[in-house]
Amino acid sequence: MLSNEQIQENWDNFLSIIDSYTSTDGESRWNILKDFYTQHEQRFAFMPASSKTHFHSAFPGGHVSHTLRVYNTALELMALWEKLGAKIDFSEEELVFAAINHDMGKFGTVDAEYYIDQDSNWHRDRGEVYKNNPAVPFMKDSDRTIFLLQELGVKISEAEYLAIKLQAGLYEEANKSYFISYAPEFKLRSNLPYILHQADAMSARIESTTMGVATTPKPKNKFTPKPKASASTKPVSKAASKFLKHLNQ
Repeated sequence: MLSNEQIQENWDNFLSIIDSYTSTDGESRWNILKDFYTQHEQRFAFMPASSKTHFHSAFPGGHVSHTLRVYNTALELMALWEKLGAKIDFSEEELVFAAINHDMGKFGTVDAEYYIDQDSNWHRDRGEVYKNNPAVPFMKDSDRTIFLLQELGVKISEAEYLAIKLQAGLYEEANKSYFISYAPEFKLRSNLPYILHQADAMSARIESTTMGVATTPKPKNKFTPKPKASASTKPVSKAASKFLKHLNQ
């Protein structure tokens, strides 16, 4: 379980990454994302990353904690791939965009949360502390992420699209044709999907074995933040105690 202060700090760090790419004229896709995230900040800040304790970060604030870990890990892996001689055929912004938004689909819909409290003691005793909300139409998480982005009018590159779509790697049967090809022309043409998948898998594994509570990493700000007229956001912590009390009932 994360404390109110940890949830607030993680949320502030998450927004600072997005804010570093926004434009002062408010016209960039990052401005659209910031508006969406801050409009729904209570839900995003407290969302779990998964529904089961033996998966990863299945607790309030788990989503943002996991996302920050994926972001940091992706930057580390990009540097490692480059050091080992790989071609970095994508921009750092594309990497950051894919990492920060890779699990946006777990938001659900504007009217319904993706994860809701598990009301079955039988399931809770087995570590299933959340369940999928039946009010949310079924989609794969990555598909819903892409759907939400297009619904917001956020344009994405081909590399970003494939990285988000294929984040689960071969754990998702539908991804097999992308990762296992029998002709050169069918191979993935960017290394971004590989790096994001590795970052996501590594982060989930670390969190599943450490509970992901005590070691949420600080963002590695390799970019130079742009000056902003205002970067203020509403504090999450004012509502945190009430929210967490409700979850523990």
